[in-house]
Amino acid sequence: MPIKNVGAILILLLSILFPAPAEAGQLPCGCNESNRHLLLLNPPLQGSDVRELQQRLAQLGFYFGPLNGLYNQVTARAVKNFQASKGLNPSGEVGPATWSALGENSSAISQRQSTGGPPAGSKLRLLIELDKRTLTILVDGKPWRTYPVAIGKFETPSPVGEWKVVHKSRDWGGSFGTRWMGLNVPWGVYGIHGTNKPWTIGSAASAGCFRMHNQDVEEIFPWIDIGTPVEVKGPYTKPTAPLKRGQTMPEVVTVQALLRQAGFYLFGPTDGFYGVMTEIAIKQFQYLHSLEATGELDEATLETLLMFSRPEA
Repeated sequence: MPIKNVGAILILLLSILFPAPAEAGQLPCGCNESNRHLLLLNPPLQGSDVRELQQRLAQLGFYFGPLNGLYNQVTARAVKNFQASKGLNPSGEVGPATWSALGENSSAISQRQSTGGPPAGSKLRLLIELDKRTLTILVDGKPWRTYPVAIGKFETPSPVGEWKVVHKSRDWGGSFGTRWMGLNVPWGVYGIHGTNKPWTIGSAASAGCFRMHNQDVEEIFPWIDIGTPVEVKGPYTKPTAPLKRGQTMPEVVTVQALLRQAGFYLFGPTDGFYGVMTEIAIKQFQYLHSLEATGELDEATLETLLMFSRPEA
């Protein structure tokens, strides 16, 4: 076989075994909406950023309408009253100065157990627990420092699974805050970042990313290297069939977790990519349970798999 053909086959094999992460320069899922300049238009602007604005104004006693995500006359009037109370131009438009004023007095509640960085040469891993709304730095496998985070809303959930930090950058500004650490989630662009809405920390408010107070994400940023493992624990997506090699979705994470619990797929991460390792584990499971060993997850295989294991958060 010509050498050039061997090289092409090797590249193809590597792309199958190690799929490329999403482009580092892409904006995280839905987070670009949170950077909008809000003002009265016809028809009115609407979205999760407007709903977050209404929630904050309601917390501060300026807004008494429904949390409907519509930037209407009622919302604009509340913005004008807030701006006047802060000595800002009561324009009824929401830009960087107003977002910044809205975030005042939203202090961090990080549970710091020590001062300074982690011990030199220690092995770091991040654990994000959706039910607790926390991010914990594990040093050599032991909890070392915990921070509050905001997680994805019901309609835009955060990705449960085992990921790695694949990109880092500074000062994206706006809703991204002062730091960004991107994860290798194969079906979208998700990351850990700061925020200009600190009052949302500790709630389910994001488009799937993990928001931190700017001072917290700035603190951990130098410690977290590219390749640092990030485990996100939470409820798994209900598994579906059929599934086959090459697919990327939350349901694949669930199947990988089920296989691991049943004693298969012991060496790969629950990363949502139906690759060679997942296919081999499925074939092994099918063979040992007298099913056709296709390597694809069909209804019969899924039903049998669910008999032997249940995904745990």
